[in-house]
Amino acid sequence: MIQADVVVVGTGIAGLSFALKAARYGSVAIITKKSRPESSTNWAQGGIAAVFAADDSPALHMEDTLVAGAGLCHPDSVDVLVREGPERVRELIDLGVSFTRAGDNLSLGLEGGHSRRRIVRADDLTGREIERALLAAAAETGNVTVYENHQAVDLLTAREPGAVGDRCCGVLALDSETGMLVPIAARAVMLATGGAGQVYRHTTNPSIATGDGVAMAYRAGARVANMEFIQFHPTALYPARERTFLISEAVRGEGAILKRRDGTPFMQDYHPLASLAPRDVVARAIDREMKASGDPYVLLDCSAIPEHEIRERFPNILRETAERGIDMLCEPLPVVPAAHYLCGGVLTDTDGRTTVPGLYAAGETACTGVHGANRLASNSLLEAVVFAHRAAARLGPDLRSAPALQPSQAAVHAGTREVDDAVLAEDREAVRNLMWERVGIVRSDAWLAGAESRLAEVQARVGALWAECRPTHDLVELRNLVECAQLVVRCAIRRKESRGLNYNIDHPHRDNERCLRDTLVIR
Repeated sequence: MIQADVVVVGTGIAGLSFALKAARYGSVAIITKKSRPESSTNWAQGGIAAVFAADDSPALHMEDTLVAGAGLCHPDSVDVLVREGPERVRELIDLGVSFTRAGDNLSLGLEGGHSRRRIVRADDLTGREIERALLAAAAETGNVTVYENHQAVDLLTAREPGAVGDRCCGVLALDSETGMLVPIAARAVMLATGGAGQVYRHTTNPSIATGDGVAMAYRAGARVANMEFIQFHPTALYPARERTFLISEAVRGEGAILKRRDGTPFMQDYHPLASLAPRDVVARAIDREMKASGDPYVLLDCSAIPEHEIRERFPNILRETAERGIDMLCEPLPVVPAAHYLCGGVLTDTDGRTTVPGLYAAGETACTGVHGANRLASNSLLEAVVFAHRAAARLGPDLRSAPALQPSQAAVHAGTREVDDAVLAEDREAVRNLMWERVGIVRSDAWLAGAESRLAEVQARVGALWAECRPTHDLVELRNLVECAQLVVRCAIRRKESRGLNYNIDHPHRDNERCLRDTLVIR
């Protein structure tokens, strides 16, 4: 058994920034199921939204966020985000993050849904630069130990004397190198495992984004919210590969125009902001255009952006598209929507606390209420660092009073049979295809009901495998992926309206009288 005061699951911006500050209060064990740099943060291109421009203000940032969130944002959480965001960005700079500058000032970009330039960035590889600096800082922090290739399987819980419910007291992890299950005991656990994009056939997320934190928290009894709100990035490069390459929204912010394959623009038919409309509007418009024409993609025309700006602003996109045989300086980019961001997740307060004592969540794993029914571009990295900071500050007094408990169950996995990897791969692809076809950008009551029934069949098979077989990396991921898919469907079925990222053709309008609230599920 590994013991620490705090266990952090995940090495993205939320997990690492929390760990650095939590180390002030006790020993921190960070576990990651792959290598340290592999996280959704590492793939974030656009930037981190924060108020630095003279013509900007927290009130304007809050207004833009609330508009994008379609009535479901939690105003108190959004207020925290926009007021505390700039200071958290300054802390990243102090840690060594090298953001792009224009002279002595930060170079601020513009993205869809924003009324001002407020996107702080490191060219078009912002996430990678933040990840680099945070990993370097963690390596220099003596109270932090990172365990690579340790995959969280389930949360460990115990009942305090006199308490009504269980308290989280650690994590059961799978050491992928040895195949052994390792209990990690702690007085507090932070879930920062990222999103669940792998639930869908096409996604911009890395292969590790299988909703592990949400699934584990749900099984441990934590409240989960708003899982129906899956943000599809409108412009992923076509054709998709193993991991779809996204074309940052900042490209449209600098002047790129969405067009049909015949060269005619179409976004002005859907929204006054045309190609700078919020992501849910753009994704649905592209989906509708593709279905109407039968074309497998639409075009993103970058010709309005001067060549020197493309080379300076988007060097990674220019390089990646060139490697795929496309010269964005001379020809439009073929693009399609792809699953990108989970706006729901494990419900937390503004200090990162879940409904299970001792369990925290931050980043894409958490539902802080900031995003509501649709995330405003580049608010995600900001949300991660702001609420991870608040969770770490809350951890201090919480940790002092937290008991050191032994898990109420040994959490020993009894299965011994070897699992058939081909069966796992088949079920995984079946779930991803089903979710793409029936629970994607556009939904219906019949599609959702059919998806719920078929997912129940898959879960029954996976449950049998879990009981009979030795746990493996792929089996653990499939178990979580199916759990998350079912949560998405359950929430989508409950929301009898179309709002933000949830568009149901059987309920095409908003219903503020009955549906202006979070969709909450608990085991």
